[in-house]
Amino acid sequence: MHREKTRVVQIGDRKIGGGNPILIQSMTNTRTQDVAATVAQILALEQAGCEIVRCTVPDMEAAAALAQIKKQIHIPLVADIHFDFRMAIAAMENGADKIRINPGNIGGPDKVQAVVDTAKERGIPIRVGVNSGSLEKGLIEKYGGVTAEGIVESALDKVSMIERFDYQNIVISIKSSDVLMCVKAHELLAARTYYPLHVGITEAGTVWSGNIKSSVGLGLILHQGIGDTVRVSLTGDPVEEIRSAKLILRTLGLRGGGIEVVSCPTCGRTRIDLIGLAARVERLVADYPLDIKVAVMGCAVNGPGEAREADLGVAGGAGEGLLFKKGEILRKVPEEQLLDALKEELDNWK
Repeated sequence: MHREKTRVVQIGDRKIGGGNPILIQSMTNTRTQDVAATVAQILALEQAGCEIVRCTVPDMEAAAALAQIKKQIHIPLVADIHFDFRMAIAAMENGADKIRINPGNIGGPDKVQAVVDTAKERGIPIRVGVNSGSLEKGLIEKYGGVTAEGIVESALDKVSMIERFDYQNIVISIKSSDVLMCVKAHELLAARTYYPLHVGITEAGTVWSGNIKSSVGLGLILHQGIGDTVRVSLTGDPVEEIRSAKLILRTLGLRGGGIEVVSCPTCGRTRIDLIGLAARVERLVADYPLDIKVAVMGCAVNGPGEAREADLGVAGGAGEGLLFKKGEILRKVPEEQLLDALKEELDNWK
């Protein structure tokens, strides 16, 4: 797989590339200058399972805030820079573990070299980011529009700007809101570089539509062995990005841990409030660090067989349900007590 052959890059106290585990990333949507709000959001992201966090650095006040933020969080901090090379240098001086830049929009070669020199002195990796929405006019004309080929050429051109100053501590990120274009671009890029890749579908949309687009796109990319860090970009609470990324990775067999909830779609045979019960079970299990499968089934026909395949489960009947554990029936439970019965089993799981 491509990710097993990528260069190893150190980001704070974490390593990516070279077959290291795929790390989950998100970005704060607070004003970075508001240290208290930013720290609170990062701590919530940590609690949800975020492993790398990125903050925007639009000005010197934000760059200075990184120093205070860094003291209060526990995961690597990435600074997102646009246009001003001085922000990149200031961010590194204030403790950023990685910077994200587009070398083509921070100034000429002398400004790129100033950023690279600071990164080199401090051993800080540079993430080269290229989005389809900011593709250069020359490449659009060359390829007859925004294309995967153009995105890849743009990214490799930006990487060469950094390599020119004898620096290879690089991560590459190419993004597009066009799912299939994004997939193709990652396939092309993976064949042409061994730098670690940060993958995501940019501007994917709301929690509903963004999750669908991200699941399709990231599933196709990650399943091919491409990608060393991942972000699910959603218009919503960043914590939702972490929940989605974890589930995508677990579904692809790329990460263990966490309770998997399976539930049936309901049908005319259902005689309990399975929709409400399944939603409550999903919320309940989020706080348990168990690597098990919990089934919530509402049918007396297929439910018992399917519940037996899970580690723990219920199969509903008329206002009641059978409680299963590791394939065996434990007892019959009234509908209003099913959630409590599941919680009791989780609290005493062995």
